[in-house]
Amino acid sequence: MKLIILGCYSATPRAFTNPTSQVLDIQNHLFLIDCGEGTQVQLRKHRIKFARIRHIFISHLHGDHFFGLPGLISTLVLLGREAPLHVYGPKGIKEAITLLLKLGNSWTNFPLVFHELSSREPQQVFEDEKVEVHTIPLDHRVYTNGYLFREKPGPRKLDIDAVLRYNIDRCYYRNIKNGRDVLLDTGEWISNEKLTSDPPAPGSYAFCSDTVYKPGIIGQLKGVGVLYHESTFLEEHKDLAVKTKHSTAKQAAEIAAGAGAGKLILGHYSVRYGNLEVFREEARTVFPDTELAEDGKVFDF
Repeated sequence: MKLIILGCYSATPRAFTNPTSQVLDIQNHLFLIDCGEGTQVQLRKHRIKFARIRHIFISHLHGDHFFGLPGLISTLVLLGREAPLHVYGPKGIKEAITLLLKLGNSWTNFPLVFHELSSREPQQVFEDEKVEVHTIPLDHRVYTNGYLFREKPGPRKLDIDAVLRYNIDRCYYRNIKNGRDVLLDTGEWISNEKLTSDPPAPGSYAFCSDTVYKPGIIGQLKGVGVLYHESTFLEEHKDLAVKTKHSTAKQAAEIAAGAGAGKLILGHYSVRYGNLEVFREEARTVFPDTELAEDGKVFDF
């Protein structure tokens, strides 16, 4: 997996910072997560091809998380897109986007498919041969979901030395990789474990957008490889976090520690803070493997 941070600040765009948007690359399949204002400019800046994005996941209907979507869709129309585009987000997103298209008389020339969400419980919203995506119900001022991306286990790795040692014909290689045993001409069964090795452990990524501190999500996040969790405030402004239904850096670290995450990435910083390093320092008192999201930063995992 590769995560590209397009924007990671809260509220409004500034000269050198952008609101929330990121691209998750799973085995060359690109998922756009949130689409704050300026997202398409950031996509161009980082040379990410629009055509490769077929699924967009919107956490909630606050402007700093989806105001870039109408512009991106309009650009796709101008570019002559033909492939379907799937948009996942809270109920109401279809009305908001289609009204703008209607008023501008600029309907898409490609299938624009909305998957509107309203459940307060985790649900699977996407699945293909490589990955599945589930919602993570969060607690913000409006209906909000995070998203949990999990790779599916790949095929077992063929042990070439072993299959040659047993003189196994190539026509059986695919079946072996799919986990089957092999019957030799001698009548001897060779177990799959002797002919293959385990595939790499499947990766996982959790995106936890705007939310008040919510320990109830820890169970769903158990063992996640990488967790992105909002950290709008520091502990010194915890009262503001409660009032606005956001989290502090320390609270994000507590979620990561409780879930046994492999890595924590902080983001969605309030613009009141000039030094982001204090977010990392605060979180690392609870969860040492903490990194900072920054516009343009790339994480490989």
